[in-house]
Amino acid sequence: MPLALLVLALSSFAIGTTEFVIMGLLPEVASDLGATIPQAGWLVTGYALAVAVGAPIMAVSTAHLRRRSALIMLMGFFILGNLLCAIAPNYWVLMIARIVTALCHGAFFGIGSVVAASLVPEDRKARAVALMFTGLTLANVLGVPLGTAFGQAFGWRAPFWVVTLLGAASIAGLAAVLPKSEEARQSSLGREIAALRGLSLWLALLTTVFFSAAMFALFTYIAPMLRDVTGVSPEAVTWTLLSIGVGLTIGNLIGGKLADWRLGTTLAGVFLAIAVTSAIFSVTIHSFIGAEITLFLWAVAAFAAVPALQINVVAFGKDAPNLVSTINIGAFNTGNALGAWIGGVVIDEGFSLAQVPLAGSAMAILGFLTVLLTFSTMRPKGEALASS
Repeated sequence: MPLALLVLALSSFAIGTTEFVIMGLLPEVASDLGATIPQAGWLVTGYALAVAVGAPIMAVSTAHLRRRSALIMLMGFFILGNLLCAIAPNYWVLMIARIVTALCHGAFFGIGSVVAASLVPEDRKARAVALMFTGLTLANVLGVPLGTAFGQAFGWRAPFWVVTLLGAASIAGLAAVLPKSEEARQSSLGREIAALRGLSLWLALLTTVFFSAAMFALFTYIAPMLRDVTGVSPEAVTWTLLSIGVGLTIGNLIGGKLADWRLGTTLAGVFLAIAVTSAIFSVTIHSFIGAEITLFLWAVAAFAAVPALQINVVAFGKDAPNLVSTINIGAFNTGNALGAWIGGVVIDEGFSLAQVPLAGSAMAILGFLTVLLTFSTMRPKGEALASS
């Protein structure tokens, strides 16, 4: 296992923690800054939209740089954004800080996943990407629950100080282990844009959007759902987030192996599993044991899709893998914003929190239909739904 993959995983752990930890602290943030829960949810949406908009801009802006230099620069943005989060005096400064942090997110994961795939043989590329994204899942296993507990004990700003230190450690690691001999990339803007042509690529990106919308329609509001509907304590929310994180990690590792085996079948099966478990959660949410079991299974299903979705878009955009991979991270976060917004609309329209997961189920069904359309008609290199 290349050491560089572990450093990339550490970096993704730091980025994932700063993105997701605020979900477990929405009630604390809203109370401290005088905002409502849906308004606090916009801090999730704002971050996601900034990734979606900033990802291609940052990818093109760094296209002439060595990947090593680009990744180190992007982590510099990450540190700056987290410092601003930690000292933000009001809601809007916090929103701006989240946007600054988000600028590094899409390009880092996009470029980093290309680097990860380049470090291993052809038949292990999805697993290498999965290993990098293991940092993201571990952010949910450890970063989010520990950050939530830390924020509840010492104030919601405390986790952002810790993540700032993780960012500094990540920069040091990237500088030490990433290959220094890589030639500077010569990139033509026209060539990069040309790689975005074709309905197949955009269907693959839309699949990513629906996946993320399905996930975050539920996940964004997990803390208030557990507190107000299931009736658990704030401390129990932390343990539930830990259980979800374990499920996400297991799903990510399983998904990497399945995607190397049969890409289309993996995606179709994952979307069906997300739709079913989300719908079931709208019923089991009223029971602590039922909710815990369902959320764990939902988490396994959800992150089994991540490496497959990343490999999926590169298959349709091989002429500019850095750009399309980065745009796919933007698609993840477009879906993140869409899901958070849909969940907020469900709440604002007077529906109960228990009905929010049904919105996620509907998004998953749309994703399943998109997968069927993509692999039945567009097929990268003649790839069928049931083969890689």
